[in-house]
Amino acid sequence: MTTKPIGPALESKKMKLKSFLLRYYPPGIMLEYEKSGELKTKSIDLLDLGPSTDVSALVEEIHQAEPLITASRAEQVKLLIQRLQEKLGQHSNHTFYLFKVLKAHILPLTNVALNKSGSCDKIATGSFDKTCKLWSVETGQCYHTFRGHRAEIVCLSFNPQSTLVATGSMDTTAKLWDIQNGEEVFSLTGHSAEIISLSFNTSGDRIITGSFDHTVIVWDADTGRKVHTLIGHCAEISSALFNWDCSLILTGSMDKTCMLWDATNGKCMATLTGHEDEILDSCFDYTGKLIATASADGTARIFSAATRKCIAKLEGHEGDISKISFNPQGNRLLTGSSDKTARIWDAQTGQCLQVLEGHTDEIFSCAFNYKGNIVITGLSPKPGDIQSQARQGDSHL
Repeated sequence: MTTKPIGPALESKKMKLKSFLLRYYPPGIMLEYEKSGELKTKSIDLLDLGPSTDVSALVEEIHQAEPLITASRAEQVKLLIQRLQEKLGQHSNHTFYLFKVLKAHILPLTNVALNKSGSCDKIATGSFDKTCKLWSVETGQCYHTFRGHRAEIVCLSFNPQSTLVATGSMDTTAKLWDIQNGEEVFSLTGHSAEIISLSFNTSGDRIITGSFDHTVIVWDADTGRKVHTLIGHCAEISSALFNWDCSLILTGSMDKTCMLWDATNGKCMATLTGHEDEILDSCFDYTGKLIATASADGTARIFSAATRKCIAKLEGHEGDISKISFNPQGNRLLTGSSDKTARIWDAQTGQCLQVLEGHTDEIFSCAFNYKGNIVITGLSPKPGDIQSQARQGDSHL
């Protein structure tokens, strides 16, 4: 159990708890409190919560560690944790069907992402046309077109608060955009080659960029200041991201390896090997216990973050696997491939559960929504016929 403030350090005597917010994925409780007349938020992460967890003992531990949780609040916290336990026991078993096609950009589309807020009502797309577009999931309406990059946009991400979109470009820069007014917030400059990957940490105060210059840079998302440069890979970077508690950074590279880094000091902790060709994508599950890698060798692998050992190999695609991601529940993996299909996999056994067909060209990007019942896939066919597909899940897999 970890307690993580969002904002300055807390002084309990000046704080007043206003409300609890339950967070299912990953499991945790958000606390809204008032301090010096200002409403703030902090989180209690319960990443190790499971069906066998002693809830009473956990509540006592929280009470001892968190000043906002007084004895009078203990029973309320206990009920919330029991609800989390019940939710975690409900496995997400969906079969997905096509329900919407988005006509996106004039030139080929390069990346798609769903916003991270509970509503999950927005999609961002990046393109060879040097722009990023913000869309409504329900209506397909375009809210904003972000312009300013001097070359193709190849990666993008929402911040956790869903107030910003970050874009990375072949022009060697990353940019942050305000999703409310559509304006550029600032640019991140420092790489000597194309930026191919970027990601925010859980708090939204750090962002990492991976580049063809073989390095990853950690930035302060509030100031644009460079914090660390991660040097160790001997080929282009393909992916870079934080784990949930922001203690680790995972990077994937064309050198066929992934590396685990200490996020606080920028030192390499481990190298994950086994793939026979370039690693094109990598990710953590929401708890940070599992790592998944996708490769040009046509396979994906699942590693234990604790032991750094491979625990499952995903085989079945007939081409490069360009994208991989866990569902919020952590029991499913989604992959997109140059064989024009996406696949749903069992994250424990590596068994393929469903093949998502219908695209007419290579799938380069795919993602689950917050609930894990919608999948979006993107391909880059001929100019003038750019598509993203959204698929809804039925619970009967």
